[in-house]
Amino acid sequence: MQIDLKTIRGDILGGITAAVVAIPIGMAFGIASGMGILAGLYGAVALCLMGSIFGGTKTQISGPTAPMTVAMTVVIATYADGSIAQALVIVVFAGVIQVLLGLSRIGRFVVYTPYVVISGFMTGIGLIIVLVHLPPILGAETPSGGAMGAVSALPEAFGATNLHAVFVALVTIGFGLLWPKRFSLFVPAPLVGLIVGSVLGLFWLTEAPRLESMPIGLPSFSLEFPSASFLLRAIEPALILALLGSVDSLLTSLVADSMTGTSHNSNRELIGQGLGNITAGLIGGLPGAGTTTCTVTNIVSNGTTRLSGIVCGTLILSVLLWFGKLFPPIPLSALAGVMVLVGLEIVDWNLVKRLHRVQAYYLSVVLLTCGLTIFVDLVTAVAVGLIVAGLTHAAQLESLELDNLKSLPLLDWKFLHKLDPDDPKFDEGMAETGVDVFSARVGLVEFNGIYTVASSRELSSVIGEDIKDHEVVIFDFSKTVHIDDSVAMVIVRLINVVVKSDTHLIIMGLGGSVADTLNSLDVLQQVPEAHVVGDMDESRELAAQLLEVQREKIPPS
Repeated sequence: MQIDLKTIRGDILGGITAAVVAIPIGMAFGIASGMGILAGLYGAVALCLMGSIFGGTKTQISGPTAPMTVAMTVVIATYADGSIAQALVIVVFAGVIQVLLGLSRIGRFVVYTPYVVISGFMTGIGLIIVLVHLPPILGAETPSGGAMGAVSALPEAFGATNLHAVFVALVTIGFGLLWPKRFSLFVPAPLVGLIVGSVLGLFWLTEAPRLESMPIGLPSFSLEFPSASFLLRAIEPALILALLGSVDSLLTSLVADSMTGTSHNSNRELIGQGLGNITAGLIGGLPGAGTTTCTVTNIVSNGTTRLSGIVCGTLILSVLLWFGKLFPPIPLSALAGVMVLVGLEIVDWNLVKRLHRVQAYYLSVVLLTCGLTIFVDLVTAVAVGLIVAGLTHAAQLESLELDNLKSLPLLDWKFLHKLDPDDPKFDEGMAETGVDVFSARVGLVEFNGIYTVASSRELSSVIGEDIKDHEVVIFDFSKTVHIDDSVAMVIVRLINVVVKSDTHLIIMGLGGSVADTLNSLDVLQQVPEAHVVGDMDESRELAAQLLEVQREKIPPS
């Protein structure tokens, strides 16, 4: 892309506008995580700058996100025993994993996480954010303990309700929800809600608790050298953070691609996000990913190159170092209202309103993942969600794959003797050859399409007994697209059944990746080389020869 004055002007405007949106959201995420405002803004700076410089999406703006913030609260409470320093080690570890994912060039596979798992997970996170910020809306402090901690704190918060705080939050949420979508492309709804709610709290509803001043200053090196035992425990949460941040970023990259007509580099994007999270962990910032809200704001404000992200990160850093003291006091309930808007936006309403039409097995994955996210923890939710989704997907594939499997008898008069029932001399030919009209000494098994571990368990039971009913069996792979190792080992068992049944086996149409898989596992070691043929004519000729060995009367073709 040619860089000219118009492009530079658009990037500067896009970066400034994105920063205006990112700063209050970063502050709110910092408070929600329990790490403080500076942690949210440090994370925004690290991710925005590193993601823009090294990432694979030119227009993407990165920073703390709702899913990563909720995940970080779980990491601090569950895996770091409340130690921020240990939690930051896990953040750095997660960034390293992201970089390795990018360097190993498997970035595009990260987005293959089933949609039902992502939907249930994101909806659960959205509901957690709403629940956690109900006490601050009532004028109480943000509780610890996640969603369940917030629910436990609600009775006390209701008993000491601050009506000024409630009205500020309701106005913030109301303006955010009612802000026309056509205007949201230029000024995001959460920002509008925050501005209106803050003005209301500053000049009229002044008894609402406020953030009197924004802390400013340089970040410090916050990492502690971990013990070997802690590193082993850190693998699981770091992996979840890495996968969550990667999926979040790559989905945002797809949004950016659809708006700009460009194509991002998935592997490079993961490297940039990984470096951003490494930097965030080193300076005490929140982990994050590509942020859809800020990215869309950047694009509609004419940001087109990496310069826009650099401008955004630099402006946030300037606020941290110098301009933060100029910010007016912000009502905490207004920030809580912004977080509720973010939480509601994260909920997958497109699927929620269709839940009554979703098939039962997919519905179970969505509800299970969502419930575990809220009531247990994110790690368990993702792990169980992926397992259950994989099992339900395999169950669906099993029936589809087995539907493509055909096991059928080949009648002697048709296959071996090629007699035509429409020929007037058909009955005469049957009499001359002495062929029984129902005789089928040859059986055909057609492996059509794709066969995976999903159907491997049932393959033997579906065709195993049919094999014993024939003197010759043909395994037809001419229409087989793919088989995995599990199916290849089932074929070994089927070949053993053929051998033990004193049945002759013919392999037909073997080639491509299917042949490579079978040969690499030495599946055909019991099949004579002469019994591997190319097409049906060769199979017919070989079957006739094999049956002649048994001294059966086979007329010349």
